[in-house]
Amino acid sequence: MRTRQMAHLTWEEVRDAIDNDAGVILPIGATEQHGLHLPLDTDSVLPTKMGLAVADDTNMLVAPAVCYGYRSRPGSGGGQTFPGTTSVSANTLMSLISDILYEFVRSGFRRIVLLNWHMENCNFVYEAAFLVSDSLKKEYPDLKILVLENAFDDLTQETMDKIFEGQFPTWAIEHASIFETSLMLHVSPETVQFDKAVDDKAERYPYYDVLPIQKDMVAPSGTLWKATMASAEKGALGWKEVQKQITEAIKKELC
Repeated sequence: MRTRQMAHLTWEEVRDAIDNDAGVILPIGATEQHGLHLPLDTDSVLPTKMGLAVADDTNMLVAPAVCYGYRSRPGSGGGQTFPGTTSVSANTLMSLISDILYEFVRSGFRRIVLLNWHMENCNFVYEAAFLVSDSLKKEYPDLKILVLENAFDDLTQETMDKIFEGQFPTWAIEHASIFETSLMLHVSPETVQFDKAVDDKAERYPYYDVLPIQKDMVAPSGTLWKATMASAEKGALGWKEVQKQITEAIKKELC
């Protein structure tokens, strides 16, 4: 196939791919601050590039990403307190994903993957997929939607040790820190200003939220932990493992 990027194909090429049982991956991300060193589109770049990484082996096309996500939370993204973070409501996100899914089905896709990278989108992605699947189950009994609200399962302990060096803070607080920065250094190094990376944290990370958003619950830089520990080598290690997990999930459930 000339390319796995659906938007770069003609309609005839998409038709022919569907006739050859191609599925489609919808990357779902956000436009959200990622510290002083990572771009706002980090959560959209990563699932798009991951989709392309698994596409050949699973016979998938990769659709243009949903680049706006549900509102950022203080303890996992810094909250709606940074310029550039541009979020949508839950209803808007669910409606957008639902409309796209219906269009995929209309085009002829019967194997669909929702690949989400923005933590705050969880539940809303599943709800949209459930409602579409439920509404179409009689008309299209062969339709399958794989919902990857979390792009990966737990990494192996060996990989965790090499990436975090004993300093893993939980996945929520890892925002714009060691893992995400390492992945971006691996797959999109030209967009990373690593000389601006800092180690930072909020004064407190409680298990609850307070509204209006409290300043002491937001890391000043937007990096919630230790970005300076990142490296392209760590990114390559993590990327390989996540790619393997997603490939195996698609092959098991959709192939």
